[in-house]
Amino acid sequence: MAFPTAPERGRPEFPGGGGAFGAPAPGAPAPGGPPAEPARRRLGFGLLGPRRPRHTLGVEQLAAVGLPVGDDGVIIGVDAADRPAVLGLNRPTPLEMVLVGGLWLAQVLTLRAAATGTRVAVETGRPQAWSTLAQAAGGGQQCVTLHEVGRVPPLGPSVGAPVLVVRDAGGRPPRGRVSAAPWQSVLTVLPYLGPNTTRFLESASLVGVQRISPEESRLIGRIMAIPATESQTLPTLADAFALWCTRTHRQLVMTRPTDSESGLLGAPRRMD
Repeated sequence: MAFPTAPERGRPEFPGGGGAFGAPAPGAPAPGGPPAEPARRRLGFGLLGPRRPRHTLGVEQLAAVGLPVGDDGVIIGVDAADRPAVLGLNRPTPLEMVLVGGLWLAQVLTLRAAATGTRVAVETGRPQAWSTLAQAAGGGQQCVTLHEVGRVPPLGPSVGAPVLVVRDAGGRPPRGRVSAAPWQSVLTVLPYLGPNTTRFLESASLVGVQRISPEESRLIGRIMAIPATESQTLPTLADAFALWCTRTHRQLVMTRPTDSESGLLGAPRRMD
């Protein structure tokens, strides 16, 4: 890139010609030109901008105005086309989620939710498995808190302070004291599917499924209306994959850990 060079006659010039040595003093009229504007206007008291017509809309035109807003939320991985898969955790409506999978994926989701400013409350019967994560998340700030099973206090979610409750209470979790609410999502982690866990699937708005047995795949295929051709592949999923589904949509997602996530949680794994 070429840098500006000094003028040949040894007198520096500035953009617009104002302020050069030997130039007329500020406020002085140019030779043969119109009188200078009042100093009030040039000394910062209401500098004038371009003179353009104002952009106005009539009331009848407001309905045609829109702002393009893309997906926002937590990037939980990539889809088959290597595009980011985004999970909108923070919503003005309650969101119940179930993850039939391992602790590794649940903790990755926890870290990424905390990184977006979400307060995360972990209800767990194995606090030793979460203590290191809770200390590392938030750069020293207490954005991930641990609670005994059934002891999660009211968290006061709001649009400015959304909450994610992660329930890690084993294969037969009791009913939680804290439920999904506006700006408060709940993620229940199930290591496997059993006869007493179908109620969680039936009430969930979103279900993530890692590798499961053929019997479990038939059960979840029936509850979540997954075609047999897709549910039959669930027992063969690699550790980094999960099928996220509602009763009308499904998406296979591969979660790639960042370097910091790998250093804290290790490599992807289905079993704890």
